[in-house]
Amino acid sequence: MTAPTGPALFDLTGRTALVTGASRGLGLQMAGALARAGADLVITARRVEDLAGSRATLEAHGHRVTTLALDLRAEASIRDCAAAAIEAAGAIDILLNNAGCNIRKPAVEVTWDDWNTILDTNLRGTFFMAQAMARHMIPRGKGRIINIGSVTSVFGYAGLTPYSASRGGVKQMTMSLADDLGPHGITVNCLAPGWFRTAQNDVMYRDTEWVAYLTERIPLRRPGKAEDLDGAVVFLASDASAYVSGQTLLVDGGITTGSTRALPAKKPG
Repeated sequence: MTAPTGPALFDLTGRTALVTGASRGLGLQMAGALARAGADLVITARRVEDLAGSRATLEAHGHRVTTLALDLRAEASIRDCAAAAIEAAGAIDILLNNAGCNIRKPAVEVTWDDWNTILDTNLRGTFFMAQAMARHMIPRGKGRIINIGSVTSVFGYAGLTPYSASRGGVKQMTMSLADDLGPHGITVNCLAPGWFRTAQNDVMYRDTEWVAYLTERIPLRRPGKAEDLDGAVVFLASDASAYVSGQTLLVDGGITTGSTRALPAKKPG
């Protein structure tokens, strides 16, 4: 059998992607990218009614869209969602583990419940959703799991201690899952966005001084736009990444180079 080449490497026609946390923002954007590449979709949110607008938007691409409820903090919800997704689609080829949450506070103000909410959702929930889909993919001998990390998977920021811990854990977990699941033909990678404006961090982007400070530290001199993730997510979901596993792909405009704007050169004398 001849391996696909050129644009066919990125073609997802005939495949189904399960995208968690797709009611808005980057989750909806990435689900759209997968649909435009040819994939049918199963999308989730904590409340299924919150997916009505997403479903209409995604169905406009001409592919089947199924909506399901999923609460990543509840083991039964993960189990039930995985079973319902497989029943509805017949098979899940791609898992995009996008759903997550954040509570932004100084470290000394973080409560026990804050920590548990963030870690239980972003780390524990991501793992057990991956586990549920891996159990389905292993007998099929193939699959793509894409865990969503963050620039905080590799950098630390004030006010984001539990979130950074969860996203750093996702990066490390991705490598272990890749080692576990690789012999079964399943790739596992982490897609780590840099600074993108979302509902969770919108308050920060209203501060023009902070945006200027941030932009100065991004080599491409701008925060991310939602569509900047399209190519990366399709790459990791498609045959184009067949020999890529255990990796963290940072889509961050270069901020993790540690770049800052150079000081003006001193005039001689």
